[in-house]
This record gives sequence, structure tokens and C-alpha cells, in this order.
Amino acid sequence: MSSIHVKIVNRSKNPLPHYATAGSSGMDIRADLNESIALSPFERVLVPTGLFIELPQGYEAQIRPRSGLAITHGITCLNSPGTIDADYRGEIKIILINLSQERHIIQPGDRIAQMIIQKAERAILLPVNELNETERNTGGFGHTGKQ
Repeated sequence: MSSIHVKIVNRSKNPLPHYATAGSSGMDIRADLNESIALSPFERVLVPTGLFIELPQGYEAQIRPRSGLAITHGITCLNSPGTIDADYRGEIKIILINLSQERHIIQPGDRIAQMIIQKAERAILLPVNELNETERNTGGFGHTGKQ
């Protein structure tokens, strides 16, 4: 697996994000809170992390939900994946939503999301009058059936 260098400023009380295992794709991001947040059913909140990054040009950071938090408590990232562009220098904040029927408490230092660093290609759009046909062609959602 290849590596890139990403500059990071950590103004939180939490350790730097890190990969939990050798095969992990994402680094856990923690809540930088002075006190807990009660998240009611279907409520959303912007959670600070105290983290600021400088990505190399041609890369992005994606913020994604943590699967355990999603299945166990119904907590997910509202704009998933959230994108952090290479030229953004503000604090990373996570939009969480509670999709369960129960109130959920977010404690200071809780792992609330994961961050994946990926190469981001830039597209050059080529205006044309028609597109090549495929087997699927214009078939939309559910076109290939259930099984």
C-alpha cells in the first residue's frame, strides 16, 4: 500500500486520527467537545473535530460514517461521503444525524466518523451530440432486476 504525506494541525484534546489495523482504509475521527451532545431522533448536528489538514493537490479527503455507530445506534453522516478539497484549510466538522427512534449521546472524544484520503482526478468535459450505446443504454434504477 502506498502512502502520501498530509500536513495536519490538531487543536483538539484527542490523539491524531490513525488507522486501527494494517488493512484499514479509513482513520477514525473523534468529536472535539467540551461537553456531551444529546442527539434526538432525526436531529442533525455539526460536530467539531479540532482538526485542520493540508492535502496535496490532486487529493481529497472523504468523510464517511462508522459502520458500528450506524448499525448499533442509527447515527450516520448526513452528506456521505463528505468531501474535503485540497484547497480547504478550515476545521473539519462532521454532520451527524440520528436516524434511530432513541436519543443518542455523543461524548467528548467519541469516534464519530472515518476519513479516507484518495486521489481525485479532474475531468475534462467533451460536449458531443450523442453517446455510444451500451447493453444497458438508458435503463435506470432497478433495470437489471432483483436477482
